[in-house]
Amino acid sequence: MSSRSETPIAAINAALDDLAGVDPTYLTTGEKKNLLTDLSRVIARAEAARVRALAVAEDIAVETGARSTAHWLAAETHDGIGQIRVRDKLARIGGEAITAAMGEGAVNVAQAREIVDALARLPKNLDPELREKGEAYLIGEAAHFGPPELRRLGARLLEVIAPEDADEAEYQRLLAEDRRARAVTRLTFRDRGDGSGDLHARIPMPVLNRLRTYLESYTSPRRGPLGDDVEQLPAPRRRGEAFCALLENLPANALPKHGGTATSVTVMTTLDQLREGVGIAGTSTGDRLTADQTRRLACQAGIIPVVLGGKGEILDLGRSKRLFTGPQRKAMALRDRGCTAEGCTIPAAWCEAHHHQQPWSQGGKTNLAHGKLLCPFHHHRAHDPAWQTHHHPNGSTTFHRRT
Repeated sequence: MSSRSETPIAAINAALDDLAGVDPTYLTTGEKKNLLTDLSRVIARAEAARVRALAVAEDIAVETGARSTAHWLAAETHDGIGQIRVRDKLARIGGEAITAAMGEGAVNVAQAREIVDALARLPKNLDPELREKGEAYLIGEAAHFGPPELRRLGARLLEVIAPEDADEAEYQRLLAEDRRARAVTRLTFRDRGDGSGDLHARIPMPVLNRLRTYLESYTSPRRGPLGDDVEQLPAPRRRGEAFCALLENLPANALPKHGGTATSVTVMTTLDQLREGVGIAGTSTGDRLTADQTRRLACQAGIIPVVLGGKGEILDLGRSKRLFTGPQRKAMALRDRGCTAEGCTIPAAWCEAHHHQQPWSQGGKTNLAHGKLLCPFHHHRAHDPAWQTHHHPNGSTTFHRRT
């Protein structure tokens, strides 16, 4: 690098040395605001200089033998390769207008990335003048909006610059997106060996958003207080619990036929285990459950309990009136209004029916008088042996941890 090119960098470093001597603690609020915004513009201008240099720096990779100049720079500066690649992409396809806007401090890297991505989504055969018009429009909007807003504007850019072509282009874009999404759709399972497992899925966004809506129908009401003894669970945990509840409450009669009958899971347990809530039960999917888990599933979910005798013979295969009917659930909703656990505010629509007078596993009747509503959280607790459940004459339910 020549002395001519060293002079601006040396001046910048000298200015930064001076700035390091300024203690922002003693600045006024207005001075702090100006410092932060001015520094942001300076950083954007410095990034523009780096992007311009990257655009003509292919020879560095050739000389050093690096995979690319971006990889060389990441190694030299100990920066993340992903961050360098963003700048390298701007250097390769960003265009002079975007680089110039960055050089003026009008567009930062995150904004420039959204503008470049929006332009890349435009039809390949679009008139270059319209493409330049769209670029200028987004650069102008960068003065008012951040990256998320620019992303939304970029998604509708064609409606601004070529409204007569927007509908057909949007149709073709969505069609191509759907084809790509279907081609990469995957779902895998992995047993972690500790009682939990991983589910990894890549699915089309409309399907993912549908699943998110379903899970939010379970998790949204739980944002309210559930009682003093209930910790506020983080969102990923709530979604995981909601996903389990969704699967447990899938209507068996709506599932496809499997092996000649409606898809179902059977739980095999002995009569003593089901009554006493101790021991281990096995399922037709090869899993093992505690008797308490089995009793909870028998109370609410579309699971078929197979009660075995001492020699393994089947004593009872389900029970026709094991689950509460739709009219019974509606009557409970009118009577209970929501979860009957004291302090819980979950509405009836998100609650499950629980046999509280006498468990179904012990011969309890499936009628209105023997049922009450509990949210999924408290329904789990009602079948948790670590907690003692109390049903009060006024219909409320309380829990105390066993000592």
